[in-house]
Order: sequence, then C-alpha cells, then structure tokens
Amino acid sequence: MLAYKAQQKTFEIGKIKIGGQPGENLPVLIGSIFYHGHKIVEDEKTGKFNKEKAEELIKLQEEFSDKTGIPCMVDIVASTEEAVKKFIDFVPECTDSPFLIDSPSAKVKIAGIKYACEIGLKEKVIYNSLIPESKSEEFEAIKENGVKSAILLAYKTGVMTSNARVKAIEELLPKAEEAGITKPLLDTYVIDIPSLSIACRAMLDLKRKLGFPVGCGAHNAVSTWAGLKERLGAEAVKSCVVTVNIAPIVLGADFILYGPIAECKYIFPAVYAISTSYKFVYKMKEQLTL
Repeated sequence: MLAYKAQQKTFEIGKIKIGGQPGENLPVLIGSIFYHGHKIVEDEKTGKFNKEKAEELIKLQEEFSDKTGIPCMVDIVASTEEAVKKFIDFVPECTDSPFLIDSPSAKVKIAGIKYACEIGLKEKVIYNSLIPESKSEEFEAIKENGVKSAILLAYKTGVMTSNARVKAIEELLPKAEEAGITKPLLDTYVIDIPSLSIACRAMLDLKRKLGFPVGCGAHNAVSTWAGLKERLGAEAVKSCVVTVNIAPIVLGADFILYGPIAECKYIFPAVYAISTSYKFVYKMKEQLTL
C-alpha cells in the first residue's frame, strides 16, 4: 500500500468524504444510470423511463453501500435537456448521495447543472466532465451557477502516455479553478485495456505531485473490448469487469466510475475486500511512501 509525502486533499461533497492518503477514506464507487442503451430508458429524447426499475437499481447500490460502508454516487447520463431535468428530479428522491451530471452534449450538462442549482441541489452536483479543450460556455456556466465540483478528465487529442495525462490535468486545473471549481476530481482517462495501466500510472503521478483525489472510468477497458464474450464466454466478461475496476483501487484510487449501476453487486464486495485490508495497513503505518 502507498502513502505520499505530498499533502493529500480531502473534499466533502454532500455527506461524502473523498480523497486523502490511500486508506484514510474509503474509495467512492460511482454507478451510471440512464446511459445510451440502458433498457430502463424508454425514450432517450423525452427522458421517459421505467421508474420502478430505476429505483430498484439505485436502491440496490445503496444496499451494497450500506453493507460494505463504501460510499456511492450516481452518474446521471442524459441525451437531451428535457431528459436530464426529469432524471435530476427523480434520482434525489431515491438517494441522498451526490450525483454527477453526464452527457455527450455540453448544452445538456449546462442545462442539468442550472436546473439542479435552481431546485436547491448545488452542494450535491458534480459536473462530468471537463477537458482542456472544453468550450468556454461550460466554464462560464459552472461559475455562474456556483458549482464547486467537477470531474477533470485527462483527455486531449493524441494523449497516450501517463506523462501526457498529467500535463493535460495541469493545463486544465487553472481553468477549472478560475470557474470556481474548488473540489476537482481527477480522472486519468481509460478508453481500452492498454490504456488502463497508463491511467493507473498517471493516478500515482498526480497523487504524488498534486494531492487531489484521483480515479478513472475503469469499466471502459472492458466495454470497448470487442470479441471478449465470443472468445472467452459471458462469465469472462464479469470477471474482467471486476478486475479492471479493482486494479486502480489496489493502487489507491479515491473513486471509480465502475460502469452500469447494476454491476454494483459485483464491484462493491470486491472493493470491500481490498479496502478492508488497506484500512489495517493504514492504521499500522505500513505503507510504502512515495
């Protein structure tokens, strides 16, 4: 287990603490809901969805969070401004946890944070995500609405190495701070299996250098793995999903976007096993210091 000489920052978002030295606080697990292709969504454009099944999924994540003590958040993914408002109305009725506003469209994300702040949910909102090349309108909207937390994604055209990821974050941080982001969460960008280890290396470098909470969307390593199920079978997919999400946790990630929220029944127990072990190492001060 690792420890860092650099001061490690801990942020409080809603009632959840995130960051610090590995083992100081439990990692935060973030499940995605209403994403493209999610069967509970009946109409992506209007935001019509099966409320009963959506509540079951959110409550299932809450159940595993309660059983393990591992904090959770919900990543709300939406395609339209109409849909994101409906999703934001619904999710806080099912959970008191913070939530991320996520979309391929900047306009949808901006509409989402504006609406969430209007209805009094500012302290629970995380903007997902900003990159160095994000448009000025996004930074302006974040500042105008007083949103304090955002995922800062280490993505830039041509980014491959861990060092390039660190530089992307260093370029992005001043822009985010200027927009009023005081609780940045650094996502080191996983897109496929080869990028997972590079993203993990960037996590270590950013913790050592900057001390901000770090993590990644590790599930992308499997979701983009063409032919995995056909070659190795359905069970192999589940084992790979657990493995790719555990790898950053072993290296001290502060948060993981673990993919579809239904995967919580696999991910929480696995993370619990690692975190329980690390908790004792942290208390005994047996860490390897970087």
